[in-house]
Amino acid sequence: MDNTMKRIILLAFMTLNIFGLNADTLTLKAGHPDTYVVKKGDTLWDISGYFLKDPWRWPTLWGVNPQIANPHLIYPGDRLTLVFIDGQPRLVKKQHIKKGVEGRIVPKDGAIPAIDLALIQPYLLQNRVVEQEWLAAQPFVLSGESESKQHIINDVVFVNANMPMGQKVAIYESGREFLDTESGDVLGREIILTASGRVTADGEVSKVQLLSNLRETKVGYTVIPVEDEALMSAFFVPTAAALDVPASVIATASDNREAGKLEVVYLDKGLNVGVQPGHVFAIYRDGEEIILDNNGQPVRAVDRSSYDNVVAHFSDDKVFKVPDVYHGNLMVFKVFDKTSLGLIMMSDRPVRVKDKLVTPANLTLKGE
Repeated sequence: MDNTMKRIILLAFMTLNIFGLNADTLTLKAGHPDTYVVKKGDTLWDISGYFLKDPWRWPTLWGVNPQIANPHLIYPGDRLTLVFIDGQPRLVKKQHIKKGVEGRIVPKDGAIPAIDLALIQPYLLQNRVVEQEWLAAQPFVLSGESESKQHIINDVVFVNANMPMGQKVAIYESGREFLDTESGDVLGREIILTASGRVTADGEVSKVQLLSNLRETKVGYTVIPVEDEALMSAFFVPTAAALDVPASVIATASDNREAGKLEVVYLDKGLNVGVQPGHVFAIYRDGEEIILDNNGQPVRAVDRSSYDNVVAHFSDDKVFKVPDVYHGNLMVFKVFDKTSLGLIMMSDRPVRVKDKLVTPANLTLKGE
């Protein structure tokens, strides 16, 4: 498709959009390619990032039906072409016919995934958020067969509950308590996986042999049966989150001050308000308040004096709030009752606690 024809299509599409006929359209990146050859290790999200300013919207670019659990399969070596269908950009696979006797052998499981699940696999069991009352009612480690205070793989520990022989268990250390940023209400208690094990002897006090460990297991750690729901869905279809009120970042999984691309953060919203795996949020930092001093000069919050703070409190006509600043977006991959875990998929700036999470805006098409 030549540039003249592209401009004609884009002009017609943008004209329709002025009259509100296309509210859910895509924004193409400046300088995007017209074709792309799939490489080993690519994901649908990665490939869409070459074409879209919002790569989380790859289902629209690919024309994926969210009711179908498996998108159109593509493999390394496939050539993808950007076309326009009913005014919307779409990536399609152009069949490549190679002359000669040689053919391409494609592994049965070699199709590229929507998102590289390896990025978030380590967080699926290591981090959970539970009610403190529920946690207090769970069995815990009393001691171990060895005299050590720290137990590792192959060690046997004693648990204060009669657990069935062969039961698989996960052992957790208690972590941080999370609070609602606005009300201060308790959202739950973080628990962090230290080891997995299997019950080798039942009774009033059961024996558990540790089968793996991420860190040492100690007396008092919680022992929880492994449940199927702790496992991750094999497929995510990203969709724009839509909440009545913004969510907020309440912590980073690493407990660092900031988080960046492909790092995990906790959100202060969960199943209680309809958050689901695959929901995508845009991340914003609150715009700061600028005040005017006695000379009419703008003063940023970090440079205020005590007098400036008084002025900011009582003189609304001297206070200006600048717009919120976009920092990136994240996708929710695990949801609890009142909190959830999200993976930062794009990050223009570091993400911090109290950053605001809102519904990503529907953007109009701006192709080049």
